Amino acid sequence: MLPPLFPWLMKDFGLSYTELGLLMTTFFVISGVGQALAGFVVDKVGSRPVLFFGIGLLALSGIVLGLSNSYSMLLVTAAVAGLGNSIFHPADFTLLNRRVAQPRLGHAFSAHGVSGSLGWAAAPVFMAGVATVAGWHAAGFAAAAVGAVVLVILFLRRSMLAYAATELVVPSHAETAEAAGAKPHQLNFLRSVPVWLCFAFFFFSTGAFGILQSYTPAILGNVYGVSLVVATGSLTAYLLGSAAGTITGGFLASRNDRNDRLIAIALGFAASMALVLASGQPAAALVIPIMVLMGFGVGVAGPSRDLLVRRAATSQFGKTSFGRIYGFVYSGLDVGLAMSPLIFGPVLDAGHFQAALAGVAIFLVAAMLTAMRVGVVARDHTVGGHELSKARG
Repeated sequence: MLPPLFPWLMKDFGLSYTELGLLMTTFFVISGVGQALAGFVVDKVGSRPVLFFGIGLLALSGIVLGLSNSYSMLLVTAAVAGLGNSIFHPADFTLLNRRVAQPRLGHAFSAHGVSGSLGWAAAPVFMAGVATVAGWHAAGFAAAAVGAVVLVILFLRRSMLAYAATELVVPSHAETAEAAGAKPHQLNFLRSVPVWLCFAFFFFSTGAFGILQSYTPAILGNVYGVSLVVATGSLTAYLLGSAAGTITGGFLASRNDRNDRLIAIALGFAASMALVLASGQPAAALVIPIMVLMGFGVGVAGPSRDLLVRRAATSQFGKTSFGRIYGFVYSGLDVGLAMSPLIFGPVLDAGHFQAALAGVAIFLVAAMLTAMRVGVVARDHTVGGHELSKARG
């Protein structure tokens, strides 16, 4: 909702790239903290009410944006939207793990990721289009309307989510009689090396996207001299490429037990595309195709990433811990998205636009190396975890 409106917000409020980055940092810091906490709520009360709460807040954030008349109100917009955004991974992935059979999880994660990529791809066109025709205030209200429609659809189809919500509540009630012993157990996942490695993986991989999400129009406009329309369209092209890659990755993930290797190949390819752009050598006409290829590489890694997280982070703790583990691990996503605008906003203010593209490549390489390590540790812990369960039994 916010990044596509940055050109209008900069003009109306006289904002710097650093101040724009602070908006996104506010969004993702609140989303990250909220996501880690939302996982516990999902494990306790189920996914459905948490999902409704988050969608409602996102719709509200659009209204706040539409009413904004100062930078402080933009910060409030980012905060409300961040809290709404915080529920997605704990609620969504718990639902998928509860409702989808294991052999089809790769395809389910792929469909889930594709829908997200299409939403990200539509946002710049939708928000910038409405802002061009009717102003950025109207774009905020339009975003609120989208959120309201989604909330109504979810409410009307709430029976589809009832089974997962009911099943999740039962273990929580069963554990209340032993509350003193349950509290330490609920935090035991923080001692798991795979959990922290998955957190680091999301930090690096989404740190790369945070740069592109917030600054692609400015970066490509300055490095390649393309228009705002083309630069904004290149981000949409990246996200469409990511959607295509996610579909492909779903089929590859379901046929490949070594998810870490597939992730490494895909992210390595994406990093090489980022370096090509950072060189400034390609013709301007090649910018969009290169962005598509970079997005495709990141997208291919998506379903394998989600399966790797499931195996690495939940194998030791069982189904009743899905919410809290997914919430914590995917909060690394928000931390990466929060930090990258703060790090690279000053870089852009200093005029080093190619350095920001090099930063995308560095983050992707770090994510690739972390994924490889996650795979090794996950395999070790899976074997060790089975042996430990047998010993305790």
